[in-house]
Amino acid sequence: MSFTETTTTSWFSRLKGALIRIVVGLILVVACIWLLFWNEGRSVKTYRALIEGAGLVVSVDNSRVDPANDGKLVHVSGPVKPVGVPEDNVLGISAEGAAGLERVVEMYQWVETSRSETRKQLGGGEETVTTYSYSKEWKRDAVNSSNFRQAGHDNPQMPIDDASFFVPSATIGAFSVDGRAAARLGDERPIPLSASDATRLGEAAALGKPASVIGGQAVFSANPQTPEIGDIRMSFTRSDIDSASFVGAQRGAGLVPYTTSNGRALFLSQAGLVEAPAMFDAAQSENTVITWLVRAGGLIGLFIGFVFILSILGVIADLVPFIGSIVRFGTTAIALIFTLLIGPSVIAIAWITYRPLIAVAVLAAGIALAAGILYLRRGKAAPAAVPA
Repeated sequence: MSFTETTTTSWFSRLKGALIRIVVGLILVVACIWLLFWNEGRSVKTYRALIEGAGLVVSVDNSRVDPANDGKLVHVSGPVKPVGVPEDNVLGISAEGAAGLERVVEMYQWVETSRSETRKQLGGGEETVTTYSYSKEWKRDAVNSSNFRQAGHDNPQMPIDDASFFVPSATIGAFSVDGRAAARLGDERPIPLSASDATRLGEAAALGKPASVIGGQAVFSANPQTPEIGDIRMSFTRSDIDSASFVGAQRGAGLVPYTTSNGRALFLSQAGLVEAPAMFDAAQSENTVITWLVRAGGLIGLFIGFVFILSILGVIADLVPFIGSIVRFGTTAIALIFTLLIGPSVIAIAWITYRPLIAVAVLAAGIALAAGILYLRRGKAAPAAVPA
């Protein structure tokens, strides 16, 4: 089920849009520069906090709480016992022995997808042909059909949402940890629902539709094999944890985040019986991964920002579409060069205070990459300048 829409944008409208993109691009560049700078500071502070913690942590026996360790950074591991039972009080489902319970609600909804093809026109205008397609899918999130391009594909409101429930706390021997922290380490397993469960769920949620069970899930539909828009599918999963290891500040019998000398909160957790050094190594690896992911995101954001800022040149040149394509290729290369110059420079400046040798190396690498691109572009341009 689909339909096609053709729209035409004049050159003056595109020029106005390009001016708006310049503003957006400037904001994006500033935001990404701040993000890159902040990320380096976060990374170094986290690294130093973990180094400090690794030198201070004390592994203790979980069978007793030593008051002498109160306020110190301790490592505790052992079997986990949830205190209490996680329960969905609204729908009356509980998970005895689990640390957490999750309600998963899906609704059969219309989903819109689009595919566009844009053609440049002489004089700088654009013609865009967009094909909108509609399909029916089970979705956990409500799909807003008010923005659909074609009428007649209306989705009702979700009658009930997803929800998570946790025990208030869990114990490891004589020690206590937050129930949510324990549940997040557990293995998730589905809770098979019975026909009576499904009937009770439908009544509690006031769904007003026949209830049935398919594959352990409760389905609320007049015909479960051929669902209609607005039908509901509901399931539950439980989080079970046998043993775990934690690193945190001992406060009485509880473990809470430990504040390092640089103000970072330190609280580590892993499923299973894990030694303290291995937990700190894993945390350092996670810090490295996060640092590189944010760096990549910041550099991509910078590149997009510079593309937006320079896009007006391509719009102006689109008065003759062939020339516009050449200009856009050039502005994309310039945006990449700016990104490779400014991104590593920001990273280097952020690191100068902490690790000056690495900062110089990062800056040199960025300059070398930008210089290499310039050299390659000049090498391609030189043959074109030779007379025929």
